[in-house]
Amino acid sequence: MATEPFTLIDETHASTVEATLDGERVRLSPDAVRAALGWELKREGLCKGAICVPVGRYRDRLNETGIDLATFASLLERPLALDAAERAACLGASAADRSARLASLVAPDFTLPDLEGNLHSLSDQRGKKVLLIAYASW
Repeated sequence: MATEPFTLIDETHASTVEATLDGERVRLSPDAVRAALGWELKREGLCKGAICVPVGRYRDRLNETGIDLATFASLLERPLALDAAERAACLGASAADRSARLASLVAPDFTLPDLEGNLHSLSDQRGKKVLLIAYASW
């Protein structure tokens, strides 16, 4: 099967990788997974830094010939929103990661412009009480 460009979003970072599509199944090369997500397929399993997740019974779907995206997400316990027809998928944070972020009570940093176009970062306000008001026209 031929590979096609595929948009893969890892929470907030988007990458375009080559993927093999078979209906709703998406297979990525180990090189694409390493480049886009930082996970590497090794003898021990899927590894990122010092963390390795054994592949075990999924060796037929996670091997040198390709990594099945749905199996990858399931193995790492990360939610996956996949639209094969649109050639796009988004991997969300695992429940454990989301729980740790909430428990820390530290909001993620972001930078937004004010009405005059001046940029303001949340990190500039650390140690101060901050009231955020958000509005969307939609």
